[in-house]
Amino acid sequence: MSNNSLVLLLAATLLGGCKKELPTVVVPVVVPPTTGTPTPPQYGTPFAGVPNREDAVMYQVNMRAFSQAGNFTGVTARLDSIRALGVNVLYLMPIYPVGSPVTYASGPAAGPHPAFNSPYAVKDYRAVGAEFGTLADLRTLVDGAHARGMAVMLDWVANHTAWDHPWVSTHPEWYQKNAAGAIVPPSNNGTTYNDVAQLNFTVPAMRLEMISALKSWVYTANVDGFRFDYADFQPADFWKQATDTLRNVRTHKLLLLAESTRSANFAAGFDYNFGFNFYGGIYNVYRNGQPATAFDALNTSEYVGATGTQGVVRYTTNHDVNGSDGTPHTLFGGEAGAMSAFVIAALYKGVPMVYNGQEAGMTQAIPFPFTSVKVAWGANPGVTRAYKQLLAARAASAALRVGTPTPYSTANVCAFTKTAGAEQALVLVNVRNSPTTYPVPAALVGTTWTNALQSGSVAVGTSVSLPAYGYLVLKK
Repeated sequence: MSNNSLVLLLAATLLGGCKKELPTVVVPVVVPPTTGTPTPPQYGTPFAGVPNREDAVMYQVNMRAFSQAGNFTGVTARLDSIRALGVNVLYLMPIYPVGSPVTYASGPAAGPHPAFNSPYAVKDYRAVGAEFGTLADLRTLVDGAHARGMAVMLDWVANHTAWDHPWVSTHPEWYQKNAAGAIVPPSNNGTTYNDVAQLNFTVPAMRLEMISALKSWVYTANVDGFRFDYADFQPADFWKQATDTLRNVRTHKLLLLAESTRSANFAAGFDYNFGFNFYGGIYNVYRNGQPATAFDALNTSEYVGATGTQGVVRYTTNHDVNGSDGTPHTLFGGEAGAMSAFVIAALYKGVPMVYNGQEAGMTQAIPFPFTSVKVAWGANPGVTRAYKQLLAARAASAALRVGTPTPYSTANVCAFTKTAGAEQALVLVNVRNSPTTYPVPAALVGTTWTNALQSGSVAVGTSVSLPAYGYLVLKK
């Protein structure tokens, strides 16, 4: 019955006068707009050990390359090794079903659409990809991480979907279209990503369903946060809507990382931005001979808009640059240079991130779509020990972890102190593949420290000699 029919029926009944009984009238219930599928029941117990955002040490897992099987079970089997590295946040690359080639005969998506087997071409935001295992396998991984004191973040791909995502057929109005009315793929800096379809963030219904699917994983798999892919390319007000929704899940402490450099992301509610520019600084200093003083300015520019303990995630490799640029070993001058660069990324300011395999000293890159190379675990135990040593020193020192940095860099040495309360640290890193002598600033001459990596007392005079790519991490 339409609303108009109901009004006419009520009017006839009330004005008729000859009827002694009013007929039964069924008044339709007005249902408010929904955000899609109802929130699922909570699996497991919300994890109480999520670190404060400034204390996080992240570890990026590329499931396809991580183990021979390329699945959740392969990650679960190595959780002890990951934890022993000094990690407290596990970040899983996309765990969803991946798009396949598809051809539409008609409609806004008419024509053939390729699939390049990218984990970032998602065809169902609410499902687990069969190549990685089952929902039960994912839950086992999350439970295992929690039992070892590690939080778990999922990768979320908001910008686009695979062409065989059901929305393409059921809600073509949720996608961006060209002048001819056809759904378009995303483009960036002259590159078009033809395996995915660009979503339209001016459509409120799409945004609500996207956020509903996002939130569902907090309950379905008991995860502790998200890394948001390609996050510079959606409106800041969408991210504010998404983060507000997630922050209202009061049972969970969630960590939210934007793969983005946009300062507005801090006001939008993210805990972290991604250190694209700091990685670029490392590349330019180690590969192109730029002065080490370049890092000092990045500590200012990357933190524009950040308040309190909001921070930047810094790295020397990840799934993108590992495949395109090469491994840290290749980029930064071998084993010693790679470790030297990571000391700066891990200690100067922000939160460090390790990409699976770099701590094993891998010299072979893992190229897209991440199916041809497996991590060679145990290949270089000395590198693994150096990572453990550095991250343990960071965890044990408030100054190294969250201290306020003061720069003392020269062209060839990245140098800084960090201060937290009464605790202080001094870090010196030779960024060149040759020995150098660092002239100690007057404020630091005559000070005595403890070697944070090897113990023992270190007296700092007027100069410090550092071997090629050598570094010192001191505290007091």
